[in-house]
Amino acid sequence: MSAQNNTDLTPASFVLNGIPGLEDMHIWISFPFCSMYAVAMMGNCGLLYLIVFEDSLHRPMYYFLAMLSLADLVMCSSTIPKALCIFWFHLKEIGFDDCLVQMFFTHTFTLMESGVLMLMALDRYVAICYPLHYSTILTNAIIAKIGFATYLRGALLIIPIIFVIKHLPYCRGNIINHTYCDHMSVAKLSCGNVKVNAIYGLMVALLIGGIDILCITVSYTMILRTVVSLSSADARQKAFSTCTAHICAIVFSYSPAFFSFFSHRFGGHTIPPSCHIIVANIYLLLPPTMNPIVYGVKTKQIRDCVIRILSGLKDFKAHSM
Repeated sequence: MSAQNNTDLTPASFVLNGIPGLEDMHIWISFPFCSMYAVAMMGNCGLLYLIVFEDSLHRPMYYFLAMLSLADLVMCSSTIPKALCIFWFHLKEIGFDDCLVQMFFTHTFTLMESGVLMLMALDRYVAICYPLHYSTILTNAIIAKIGFATYLRGALLIIPIIFVIKHLPYCRGNIINHTYCDHMSVAKLSCGNVKVNAIYGLMVALLIGGIDILCITVSYTMILRTVVSLSSADARQKAFSTCTAHICAIVFSYSPAFFSFFSHRFGGHTIPPSCHIIVANIYLLLPPTMNPIVYGVKTKQIRDCVIRILSGLKDFKAHSM
């Protein structure tokens, strides 16, 4: 009987309200969102193309970069197109099941991005501290297994959230004050007990974030010790330069995540909801936008591949004329 009552209290759809308080600014906010999304799509698709078709990039470091690009593409494509539909066309309605699917992909690939950044730190650790064993430790089979395990970790942790959300009774309306179906934004519409949701979500964030950040910190501590012990200044500079792009990716990913996490818990009454929503969207947009740019600029092999392709296009146009 309880299950039947919960079914009766499940809305057919939700209404995503965008950014409350800034409705008049939606059209202007959409321009940077759209620009960043376009750059993210072109940049990450370009990176994936290069890594697949350029033999010089068939190395562990670039396989992990391909995983990061894939996570970035799914993460931002799960939310930004719908946000732009809200801003431009006022298409705010989203089906209940569609909302759950969006929630699953957004949160799963957010966790996957964190996991891939951790794997990339371990990759740099092996490359710098054990260079002679690099290719034997990180074989293609090992990379495929740990990459799949990273995705599976995120999916298995998010599935219970989706299951609980699906079976909650909803009697506080169907308007979500957000641009996408965030876990707690949906849970707050329920008239059931959502303490489990809040505690589980917090535990997942702390557990995954804590483990990944710990592994990254330990990896770079060991890298720093190894690099400092090198006798050649050129060798030290080269070793540090291979880590620059990854450190930038870590900053772009974790900075808005930390701000969002701590502001929700310690500045909830002083920071307006619109600020939380904008930061949540920046968290999903900034890493996918900046990662291809940083890796394209900082990584010589990728830069050389891009220059060679552009030179080939230029020569082709010259001959065709």
